[in-house]
Amino acid sequence: MAGKPLGTDKFGVQKVMRKRDYLADSLGQFALNSMSGLVGQLTYFYTDKVGMAAGAVATVFFLCKIIDAFTDIIMGHIVDHTAPGREKYRPWLLRMSVPAAVILVMLFTVPSGFSAPAKIAYMFITNILLTAVVYTAICIPYASLMVVRTNSQEERGNMGIWRAAAGYVSGMIIAIAIIPVTNALGGNQSAWIKFGVGFALLVLLTLLICYLRAKEQAVETGSDAAPETEEEEESVPFGQAIANLFRNKYWVMILVMGVLSNVSYGISGSSGTFYCKLIYGDDNLVGILGAVGLIPTLLGFIAVGPMVKKLGVTKTLKISFFIGTAATAVRIINPTHFWYNTVMGCFASFANIPMMCLLGVMAAMAIDYNEYKYDRRMVGTSQAASGFGGKIGSGIGASLVGWCLGFADYDGLSEIVTPAVRQAVYTFGIYIPLVLFVIMLALTLRFDLEAKLPAMREEIAVRKQQRRPENGTV
Repeated sequence: MAGKPLGTDKFGVQKVMRKRDYLADSLGQFALNSMSGLVGQLTYFYTDKVGMAAGAVATVFFLCKIIDAFTDIIMGHIVDHTAPGREKYRPWLLRMSVPAAVILVMLFTVPSGFSAPAKIAYMFITNILLTAVVYTAICIPYASLMVVRTNSQEERGNMGIWRAAAGYVSGMIIAIAIIPVTNALGGNQSAWIKFGVGFALLVLLTLLICYLRAKEQAVETGSDAAPETEEEEESVPFGQAIANLFRNKYWVMILVMGVLSNVSYGISGSSGTFYCKLIYGDDNLVGILGAVGLIPTLLGFIAVGPMVKKLGVTKTLKISFFIGTAATAVRIINPTHFWYNTVMGCFASFANIPMMCLLGVMAAMAIDYNEYKYDRRMVGTSQAASGFGGKIGSGIGASLVGWCLGFADYDGLSEIVTPAVRQAVYTFGIYIPLVLFVIMLALTLRFDLEAKLPAMREEIAVRKQQRRPENGTV
């Protein structure tokens, strides 16, 4: 049923998104973050529940992410070369929904009777299937939907906020619940399998809902009427598309920030349980840590919209990265005190929210700049190449935890915490995140595209008008 016209944003661009559209769209991110969140907990599962060596686990994870990153490029190429007139993005949500649920459960069903090399092989195969195949086949089309769903920068920002909120909810549920729930269920491998089944069903449901409400065109009316299809963009050869992207300095900056932010998220998703167990002496504290972390997360999601409206995307990120840098730096003063580090961690959590919400918006800006610079947006390839960097970043982040522990000769079945192990935890828990915040702040200080976009879009509109048949051009 058609609703009331939605009007235009402050730049005069037609709005097309209603609350139900934002909600349904955000469920795709809930599903994606559920998958990545569970993968983030696998280092602890494999070392402390299955008995695998931390260094071997970390190396396998990194190899999986390298392969995973290259499949992003392949997927982007597939999407951009979908036959004209056919949906490019939306169908993949449906195609991958059941495989996603099945393989999620398989992650935890490592056969107990397998030898150590066989367990490593099983881990490698199941992680490749989930991250390099299923996750990628959902993530690239889903990320691209933001660009073709609406032309309004305001609505893209709102989509980013809704997506980040939904994704963070799934991540926080996992962070808060997985250790207490699996411990309550027996604390063994069987308990983790049961937890995985529950999330697999959630992933299936949320992907189906997102698929049903997704649209592929930037709608030109304020109602729910059939949208006017955008003109088809001629495909750019893969090599030329990649070369163009690396000549787009804004896309390169976003790529680097995406890599660094995903290193940070990868560390965060894998390190909390180890920090609680090895520094505070009780892995159940991760539930309290996650519950307290909901406060800055909620405040962050409440604040990011008004901040963007008042300050813009870039200034919002500058402020958040400064907060994250300061809060992480002062943790060095007393890294063993639970509540001190929890409070400082709250500020760092708050600082991460804008980047979660706005990285996709910044990527959309860079794609618009592609059109200004090359007359081609190259949506799928742009998102795929960004995804490539993100996968490398998350792989490095998750693997850094295992590598640090492996370098310190950590034994997940040992009751002794050596000084080397403690130092390893401080390294991935404090020092590396601090460096990441500093670099992202420096990059954001150089990002000036946001102010230039309105004039660029006007020029793009003039070019399109001049190419129309009635003006004698094609």
